[in-house]
Amino acid sequence: MNHGTSLLWKRRALSSLSATRRGLPKEKMSENGVVPRAKVLTIDTMNPTVKNVEYAVRGPIVARAVELERELSEGMKKPFAEVIKANIGDAHAMGQQPITFFRQVLALCSYPELLNDSTFPEDAKSRAYRILQSCGGNSMGSYSASQGIDSVRQDVAHYIERRDGGVPCDPDNIYLTTGASDGIMTMLKLLVCGEGATRTGVMISIPQYPLYSAALAELGAVQINYYLNEEKCWSLDISELQRALDEARHYCSPRALCIINPGNPTGQVQSRQCIEDVIRFAAKERLFLMADEVYQDNVYAEGCQFHSFKKVLFEMGPEYSNTVELASFHSTSKCYMGECGFRGGYMEVMNMDDEVKAQLTKLLSVRLCPPVPGQALMDLVVNPPQPGEPSYDNFIKERTATLSALAEKAKLTEQVLNTVQGISCNPVQGAMYSFPHITIPEKAIKEAMEQGQQPDMFYCMKMLEETGICLVPGSGFGQKEGTYHFRMTILPPIDKLQILLIKVKEFHQKFTQQYS
Repeated sequence: MNHGTSLLWKRRALSSLSATRRGLPKEKMSENGVVPRAKVLTIDTMNPTVKNVEYAVRGPIVARAVELERELSEGMKKPFAEVIKANIGDAHAMGQQPITFFRQVLALCSYPELLNDSTFPEDAKSRAYRILQSCGGNSMGSYSASQGIDSVRQDVAHYIERRDGGVPCDPDNIYLTTGASDGIMTMLKLLVCGEGATRTGVMISIPQYPLYSAALAELGAVQINYYLNEEKCWSLDISELQRALDEARHYCSPRALCIINPGNPTGQVQSRQCIEDVIRFAAKERLFLMADEVYQDNVYAEGCQFHSFKKVLFEMGPEYSNTVELASFHSTSKCYMGECGFRGGYMEVMNMDDEVKAQLTKLLSVRLCPPVPGQALMDLVVNPPQPGEPSYDNFIKERTATLSALAEKAKLTEQVLNTVQGISCNPVQGAMYSFPHITIPEKAIKEAMEQGQQPDMFYCMKMLEETGICLVPGSGFGQKEGTYHFRMTILPPIDKLQILLIKVKEFHQKFTQQYS
């Protein structure tokens, strides 16, 4: 063995010994005698909080639905002709049509040469021109200010003032965001601090939208569960908030309370009295309030009405309106718009410490700015066609038709599901989902546990394989122990929704018989 070969073998031996001492597997030599370099980033060396993140609405059941779609396209035989995805609130993917005026203005902003086209209405052109004048270089392809385009924030402030009956709104408190999720995540980043028993705890409703649990897991914060009352149409009880808070104070430092109104996944609309009680509770317990209000136009049930937290806060007087810290969120993705892909949204902050606001602006500047097309769309949502303008009548017609169809589908979903023995569905008062309680036979629960699955995941996966219907199991949103649910969007067209509901009914009956 020559000197060069000897040195090579020594290096390999030392590398193997070093790996062994570090508890790593010995590196295997490639065919050319070179030891491959170990990866720097592995499942063992990655950020551990990321591994704790779960997001049910795009979890394993959805991945299987995508596989089934591919298998159908390749000609594989299934007991169904198509996969119906009722797992996520993606309105346009479900067939909802976009608002004409919104798309006209966005087209004009994207390709300004169209401003010379006589087929576009004048109010659409004037909106597009105003938006472009607010963009750097008169182009929607430029960066904006990190807080968002000034004119759009001013329009958002005027919208909030109109919505809340004249309650003042300062544009400087408005931050345009990449959908509501971006704003929620940003606020949680500001709130989370401490270690051990001083680590920030955040109160979230159960059932909850998985964004919250996923964000808290990623940030290493403590999730504090408070349970909505299913027997009272998913209402919020202050006594339950108090129970959850008192228990949590033994192991963390509760600092924030999150409310989703109208509710996701439960579809309830909080009463004004409930909102007032929550504000009093937050004030008494010194909690930062986060109000997720992205479904504020989606209210269907008779006697229900959307009340913004900000409006109620001001109506309660300066004792609360000057002290309670509040961040509220809205989005272009829901309501009658359904423009999920544009990722438009805003948040308004109230009573925030000035030094913290400066830190918030700094944090937002790291991501430069939210998508400018999404900001433009948000501007159209808060500043739609007005009476007397050319596009007004068609805008009102399309908006009313979309919301009326959703109200009809909400009622249909409740009615059909409540005809099925073993399924109980509360009224879908608002938002875009039903969250029915399902009875699962003990035999099925046992089989699910043997397979390492939650019983409602087992149920939903069976439904997907046998009917092509993709729902999300209630365990992905949280639920009281021993209860089972699924979340189903009401977004499919009425004819497809009727088919979906019949299939759910038939499957549940068959499933119950099979496991009885």
